[in-house]
Amino acid sequence: MVRKLLKYVGVYKKAALATPAFIIGEVVMETLIPFIIALLIDRGITAGDMSNVLKYGGLMLAVAFASLLFGVLAGRSSAYASTGFACNLRDAMYKHIQEFSFSNIDKFSTAGLITRMTTDITNVQNAFQMILRIAVRAPFILISSLVMAFIINRELSFIFLVVLVCLAVILFLIMRHIIPVFSEVFKKYDALNSSVQENVNGIRVVKAFAREDHETKKFNKATLGLYKLFVKAEGFLAINSPIMLTAVFGSMIAISWIGAHFIVFGTLTTGELTSMFSYLMSCLMSLMMVSMVFVMISMSLASVRRISEVLDEQPSIVNPEQPIMEVPDGSIRFDHVSFSYSSDADEETLHDINLDIRSGETIGIIGATGSGKSTLVSLASRLYDVSSGAVLVGGHDVRSYDLTVLRDAVSVVLQKNVLFSGTILDNLRWGNEDATDEECIEACKRAYADGFISEFPDGYDTRIERGGANVSGGQKQRLCIARALLKNPKVLILDDSTSAVDTATDAMIRESFRRAIPGTTKLIISQRVSSVEDADRIIVLDEGRVDGFDTHEQLLETNEIYRSIYELQTQGGGDFDKLESAEEGSERQMRDAGNGGSNAASEPDTSVRPETGSSSPDFTPEGGDRQ
Repeated sequence: MVRKLLKYVGVYKKAALATPAFIIGEVVMETLIPFIIALLIDRGITAGDMSNVLKYGGLMLAVAFASLLFGVLAGRSSAYASTGFACNLRDAMYKHIQEFSFSNIDKFSTAGLITRMTTDITNVQNAFQMILRIAVRAPFILISSLVMAFIINRELSFIFLVVLVCLAVILFLIMRHIIPVFSEVFKKYDALNSSVQENVNGIRVVKAFAREDHETKKFNKATLGLYKLFVKAEGFLAINSPIMLTAVFGSMIAISWIGAHFIVFGTLTTGELTSMFSYLMSCLMSLMMVSMVFVMISMSLASVRRISEVLDEQPSIVNPEQPIMEVPDGSIRFDHVSFSYSSDADEETLHDINLDIRSGETIGIIGATGSGKSTLVSLASRLYDVSSGAVLVGGHDVRSYDLTVLRDAVSVVLQKNVLFSGTILDNLRWGNEDATDEECIEACKRAYADGFISEFPDGYDTRIERGGANVSGGQKQRLCIARALLKNPKVLILDDSTSAVDTATDAMIRESFRRAIPGTTKLIISQRVSSVEDADRIIVLDEGRVDGFDTHEQLLETNEIYRSIYELQTQGGGDFDKLESAEEGSERQMRDAGNGGSNAASEPDTSVRPETGSSSPDFTPEGGDRQ
């Protein structure tokens, strides 16, 4: 696992290998300094020889300067290597996530992925730098100090060994309790990030329902969990300091007492006793550094596991070896298609779907929440792969196409409309990066977005804030439709993508499609009968199965579910969005006309819903008409 990550050191390998070499040079110089001090005291100061004082003093300054130089070089190379390693690792993770299919992404929470790319990689970076420096420096200082101590006085050196063994045992016991705590810390980080992300994304809803106190309590709960774990870990680490001080002062007293006797009997000099104190401190401090290395490594191992989970996740959807590079037409065929979001699911989201859609047809899709509408159209652009059966576009299995070619030909406007930071033109060119200004304007006219864009002071150069916060829901939907049209697709899928616009504008957009892109196959998912009744044919889904597939008129006569939805939405002469929300209307209809209204399918539902009683073209729950 660690070895897999080390390959991302890449071009920074030379700096990583140079760091231990510089560290060894620094340690050698530091180890010589106490020995030179002993000579300075014994042969210079005590003997009253000024020439030796100058000689050994100058030598000590030269060695200290060399140690400083090696230390600077080691610090620079370790920082260069560790930062580069983190950069490569973060870049590799991000690119790998871009290759994920929807099913891969479903395995990880958004907050979890953010934590892994930020906190976890930072922990690994710090651990890598610490290993390059302290993990080499501390053991080398420990060994070299012990060697020098034995050279000076073997008897006193055994005090070092006894103290070191005792400290090693105590530190091992402390580390044994700390490591599991840090493994739990990152789970709490995920919970904290999730709380923050959810609150920021839904801040308008929080404000609208005056739930600030509730969200604050939820955040405090996540923070408190992280706080308690860190207090627990720091509590164990705090024991280190008093134990270390006890060992240091106890050893100094023992060495002073025994060393004084050796000086009296002439077997030890004053300079040698002074150097023994220095080596004692070096040994104990190096042991403390080793314990800190273990703490950092234990923290990083938890991060390494979490990073490896992402890097080891294999994309479930990949290009075939010899992909088809052109989609002939917009015909779609579902051949005994079944689908589940997970292999161990008790029930299938879609079951034995058989559909034949001719190129250029306009197909409406209607059904209750959870009936499998979004899942059905996601299979056409291969955002998911079927569990069994096959989906054919242009006469070929979608699994035989190059992914980019297929998704350029099958353009999807998803339930959750997303705009990115940048100008309106920048966002439109996600559909076609080479599109001219004229092409962008024409696409917006087809999506009935040109009108409100022209009213902005900066027109098409108007900057879109993060997430499209400065445009209404209806405006956002029409921009996303225009973006999809710029692909000139063979198949256009609108997944409840006009739910935030009024029925008049919705009708004009559909009429525009009929005139401007007659050869494009159009799949329109909607909760409103008015949005699909003029389609060539309409698919009625119920619990992942096709309950009906025919024209509006035929379904009214033959399909009980569709007829009940139609009557419910048009009773009293009003349109659906003037009566109740699409979700409530469809689900109530399914309960009345279906088999008890049980939504066994597990289709994710993240669409924008229209509000009741709105006649505004751009009414949204977030802030109303911004036009």
